[in-house]
Amino acid sequence: MGLKVLEFSHTIMGPCAGLILADLGADVIKVEPAPDGDHTRRLPGFGAGFFAGFNRNKRSIAINLKHREGRATVHRLVKDADIVIENYAPGTMERLGCGYADLEAINPRLIYLALKGFLTGPYEQRPALDEVVQFQAGLAYMTGPAGRPLRAGASVNDIAGAIFGATAALAALRERDATGRGQRISSALFESAAFFMVTHMAGAVASGHPPKPMPERHHAWAIYDVFNTSDDQIFIGVTSDKQWNRFTEEFGLTALGANPELATNVMRASHRSWLIPAVQEALTPFSKAVIAARCERASVSWAPVGKPTDLFNDPHLTSHGGLIDVAIHTAEGTTEMTRLPAMPIEFGTERERPGLARQPPRLGEHTDEILIDAGFDAREIERLAREQVIVVMP
Repeated sequence: MGLKVLEFSHTIMGPCAGLILADLGADVIKVEPAPDGDHTRRLPGFGAGFFAGFNRNKRSIAINLKHREGRATVHRLVKDADIVIENYAPGTMERLGCGYADLEAINPRLIYLALKGFLTGPYEQRPALDEVVQFQAGLAYMTGPAGRPLRAGASVNDIAGAIFGATAALAALRERDATGRGQRISSALFESAAFFMVTHMAGAVASGHPPKPMPERHHAWAIYDVFNTSDDQIFIGVTSDKQWNRFTEEFGLTALGANPELATNVMRASHRSWLIPAVQEALTPFSKAVIAARCERASVSWAPVGKPTDLFNDPHLTSHGGLIDVAIHTAEGTTEMTRLPAMPIEFGTERERPGLARQPPRLGEHTDEILIDAGFDAREIERLAREQVIVVMP
């Protein structure tokens, strides 16, 4: 890719944007605060996998930006950078002398990607989290049953904001090819969450009714549910009249298939109150494996009710580079190897997936090489380390 990226980030949105560019071949240098580094390295519980999940294929340097020489070090690094990514609270990078105005004066070709809670407007100075904007934008309302708003089961707005931000950065690079100048670009959590609401907003206008939470929604398809099997659960989606004909034939539902009141999807959807129990009764004697096989034979969409840990051994993901061997440094100081999802894209007629060039870095692991590349000599690096401006991993 031939791009140099400086990433000032923590948690998910900034690291994910850096990961996208790193997986695509950019030289992404994760600039962590000295002396302790990205706090995500030490998160417990739900956050324990954040660092390993979003920091592969990067180099690491730890710099104390509160120190005058730390800021000067960053200014030297940014001279030949193509992109800066930052996702700190509004005003933080400016206070540290590394805001867009500071860095653009050093490198007018710089693309400066600011990932925030909110874009320009009355909310832009508010602190935000993925969960905060899920509630504010209506995503939590749509996810849980009525009266019980529920956050989505992943940090979807952090990841979406990173994707939008990385996309904007690539577009800004293309514009730089024509103009010779960089620019500040931005993406945000709240606006990403709002974008997820587009179909619900449009649907409210088209139907004349406000959207109901997904567990209580008016279904667009009659059969689009989780069903109990003799040994587990399975999701089945019958989304066309042809699929309905194949489904009823495959499972011997002759009476349902011949019922004129169920001839079209719109008609079937109006009879869900008794149709779903009837289908459930017909499926209950069969195992999940049998139902899955019959759905496959009938070309009807189905899925197991999976868990995240099921993906470690998913036959589809393991067949063609869908999982990458990644080292996870545990709180106990050990290193565990595991397999995590690759970026969901393919390239070329060989359909190759982006792979692993570097494991998630140890704190300051690449400090020496990064500074030497930028023109620092060994004595200067030693002095900066001694004065605790930088961290050099032993």
